[in-house]
Amino acid sequence: MVQAIIQELDLQKDYLADKKLSSIYFGGGTPSLLEVEDLDLIFNKIKEIYSFHKDIEITLEANPDDLNKEKLSLLAQTPINRLSIGIQSFSEEDLNYMNRAHNAVEARQCIDDALAMGFQNLTIDLIYGTPTMSNRQWQKNIEAVLEHQIPHISCYCLTVEPQTALDHFVKTKKYKAPNDEQAAWQFEYLIDRLESAGYDHYEISNFAKPNCYAKHNSNYWLGEQYLGLGPSAHSFDGESRQWNIAHNMKYLQAIEQNEIPFEKENLSSEERYNEYIMTSLRTIWGCDLERLGKMGESFEVHFRKGIQPFLDNKTVLQKKNIFTLTKAGKLLADNIAMELFV
Repeated sequence: MVQAIIQELDLQKDYLADKKLSSIYFGGGTPSLLEVEDLDLIFNKIKEIYSFHKDIEITLEANPDDLNKEKLSLLAQTPINRLSIGIQSFSEEDLNYMNRAHNAVEARQCIDDALAMGFQNLTIDLIYGTPTMSNRQWQKNIEAVLEHQIPHISCYCLTVEPQTALDHFVKTKKYKAPNDEQAAWQFEYLIDRLESAGYDHYEISNFAKPNCYAKHNSNYWLGEQYLGLGPSAHSFDGESRQWNIAHNMKYLQAIEQNEIPFEKENLSSEERYNEYIMTSLRTIWGCDLERLGKMGESFEVHFRKGIQPFLDNKTVLQKKNIFTLTKAGKLLADNIAMELFV
């Protein structure tokens, strides 16, 4: 697989043209299972093809149970300068409900070890809205983040995906279903507590201390080009989107034949408008009326008409040509975006 990804890099070397890279993200699974030598092989191939910004962000996604002291010591010797750790919760009951492989002790220990090894640029994932998570436990989870002075945090509301083990357990009443009211309270508490602690709520699910915004995430929300490598990886060039086949063996077989096994869709002007509405409204940068005008006068007219009810009910705030969600609007982000779609 590593060799195939390296070969795909050669096959895709013109996708980003002559762009300098501001972010490299090893994710989409559990890349922390790779040996350091494998990460180095991929990284060195990237460096052979592309030039880097001097402050490039190089992130590795990892689970707590993968990050023992030995692994962290080895990672500290690589170009990786940021870790994204899937903590999810510091409560044993929550982790069991979510069927996570790590326990509460490992959740805290891996953060302590990462900081001790010099990885100051950390981001962790937390999940709220699980039936096992009391409001008090959610408060404790947030305080654990603040105790460790973690500069970036991503928080997601639990969703029960169809045809998963959790979906089965909920349907058979082995597990309780999530409670929407409790999830809303926990989300609002999250916003208030982290903002009072000096974090910027720069995207619906993401909070960061000033100057610690994730470049990887921000580039996506700002509509920048990106290249994804490996099975299931998605790429975007500003006009079209493509995604590799989600089958490991078929991916490997195609790459062996010097073919990239992907599907592609060219985005219509309507689809580009909808995507911009969906991503921009989620962010601190908001939706820019001037940019909508450049997409087409009809889009600007449609947006002006559609946004007015949300300005009236104070779920959207307008400052000059920029529209952003208020705190109340953040609870309704998806619904507001859908109402503005064409």
